[in-house]
Amino acid sequence: MLNFDYAYMMADVVGPKLGVTTAELDQKLEPTRNIHAKLQRARQEGALPFYDLPFQDDLEPLLELAGEISGKFTTFVVLGIGGSALGTSAIARALLPLYDTAGKSSRPRLLVLDNVDPDGIGAALESLDPDTTGFCVISKSGTTVETMSQFLVCREWVKGAVGTTYREHFVLITDPVAGVLRQLANDEGYPSLPVPAGVGGRFSVFTPVGLLPLAVAGIDVQGLLAGAASICPQCTCPELYDNPAYLNGVLQYLSYTKGANINVMMPYSDRLRDVADWYRQLWAESLGKKQDLSGKTVFVGPTPINALGATDQHSQLQLYMEGPYDKNVTFLTVDEQRQVVIPEAADIPELAYLGGQSLSSLLHNEQKATAISLARAGRPNCTIRLQAINPETIGALFYLFEVQTVFAGALFNVDPLDQPGVESGKVITSALMGRPGFEQSRQDVEKWEINAKSRVLTVGQPLIS
Repeated sequence: MLNFDYAYMMADVVGPKLGVTTAELDQKLEPTRNIHAKLQRARQEGALPFYDLPFQDDLEPLLELAGEISGKFTTFVVLGIGGSALGTSAIARALLPLYDTAGKSSRPRLLVLDNVDPDGIGAALESLDPDTTGFCVISKSGTTVETMSQFLVCREWVKGAVGTTYREHFVLITDPVAGVLRQLANDEGYPSLPVPAGVGGRFSVFTPVGLLPLAVAGIDVQGLLAGAASICPQCTCPELYDNPAYLNGVLQYLSYTKGANINVMMPYSDRLRDVADWYRQLWAESLGKKQDLSGKTVFVGPTPINALGATDQHSQLQLYMEGPYDKNVTFLTVDEQRQVVIPEAADIPELAYLGGQSLSSLLHNEQKATAISLARAGRPNCTIRLQAINPETIGALFYLFEVQTVFAGALFNVDPLDQPGVESGKVITSALMGRPGFEQSRQDVEKWEINAKSRVLTVGQPLIS
């Protein structure tokens, strides 16, 4: 289903500057077993419920609701941000038609609005018919300022068109017992589904957060879960060399300790492009921490960035090849792809060698060439190869990365489930927007802005009409 090739991460191939030695891996054999035991204890105690999401057997209510929604609407819009949107976007891009197939599918078109840019929200609503549009509002707390602002805008838009039946156009996915959205669902009868307790946003794609909108769009969500479940035994094996999640976690950690603090994910597949976006949040928010588990100030964490092959061979590869020795690259490739044959071009002798070959062969060789070039330049890289893109392989890939991330958290000695750095911005935003209870925070921010003595340079002259 998946293959993990880490040959070009090793020092005997890329050199000792950033490459990992077999001896260094062997030194992590016992620590890996110890971390594994801690993770499995936490799992048994209910602290890591994402581990068991692939085995849920109560999908019938979700699938029934998805069927009802798909029968009522032509467009289903996800309102969410961060972990409430990125996984859904990535899986939808991987498994749904890449380009608009209006009129060709019996399922609703899926849109994910993960920002509050008025141009984006306004343009989306202008393109939609409120009579045939449904919305999935996702916020575990029910107070996420971006999502709740989206909800209020879209609720008013629908209400103005359909009147008192507007609630039928919304599904709320939120905390099972508490919060504003849960109260709305209970008091006003909105359809709703719960976010399971203990599952953070970036680990929530196998909950209703991801499964409902994906099912509405016609994706086989049971296949996603089956794919994840199929690799769970291997990803929960205590032996380093047998567990791809642990092995890649150790390789990434050791590479970081040698100076490769930037992790590039580079899919060679348009369908997998957004997987790198989802992974970027998972890796950054889980591992970038000011304090370790003992409370010591450490300022650790690799910086994930995304690229797309072969496109970014022509925009970023120069830096990766000849810039600072501070990066390693993870490639995502696909064995079975659509076959598009390059036509013969006997009339253009310089291009004749391409005739009869396929675009998939070209893309494969582009990735191979990039990996070899990087390795020969002493730049470590690894490749995760999918046999094909289908619900099972995508489910397996996401599960592997989730386990890899919590395991890496233990290597870095940080809590991979919290995000205290994000909370500061949330508090300041709430204060600036005038949320009750945040008055002192607003005063503190205003004083800070005055003390900062902002400097503004006006560039250009105002346009005169």
